[in-house]
Amino acid sequence: MPKVTLFKQDGSSIGEVELNDAIFGIEPNESVIFDAVIMQRASLRQGTHAVKNRSAVSGGGRKPWRQKGTGRARQGSTRSPQWVGGGTVFGPTPRSYSYKLPRKVRRLALQSVLSQKVAEEKFVVVDSLSFDKPETKAFKDVLGNLKVDSKLLIVLEGENTNAYLSARNIPNVKVIDDLNVNVLDVINYDKVLITQAALSTVEEALA
Repeated sequence: MPKVTLFKQDGSSIGEVELNDAIFGIEPNESVIFDAVIMQRASLRQGTHAVKNRSAVSGGGRKPWRQKGTGRARQGSTRSPQWVGGGTVFGPTPRSYSYKLPRKVRRLALQSVLSQKVAEEKFVVVDSLSFDKPETKAFKDVLGNLKVDSKLLIVLEGENTNAYLSARNIPNVKVIDDLNVNVLDVINYDKVLITQAALSTVEEALA
């Protein structure tokens, strides 16, 4: 069963935390991680691209010249695709790129990336992050105490508003709550800093 050091807010160690082996101690499945990242990146696409087809452009209500006898090719509208100002054929239309993987696959992907962080010793657990009021400087001091100055993903328990407001403006730091831990964020950041309460929620959700 993997263990990590439990830190206090001032950077001192107060023991160890045993992690759930089925979540934080598995062999990472690279294929599943790849599938989960592609799914998340696809869902981030806006899909608002659009062109005007011949029914959407203005004009072209009347036949430009009679069908026969002019020596020119027959034309039904000045807004056909071959005309300047005409509609576009087979252009992109608004759509959603999002799709879902099976729940077990998504869970395995998240377990895999969390196990990677633990194996690489880039998973830091703190007993709590408590602030009397929102204060960015105070949160920076905590990060200095914990020696986590790289790109950092902070996972907080949902009701910790002061900690969230204190950390959200720090460069290279992203703050999420324990119910929104996801594969893409865990991969994108060098280290994960999580409170003990948030860790319990994550373990319960992935067990």
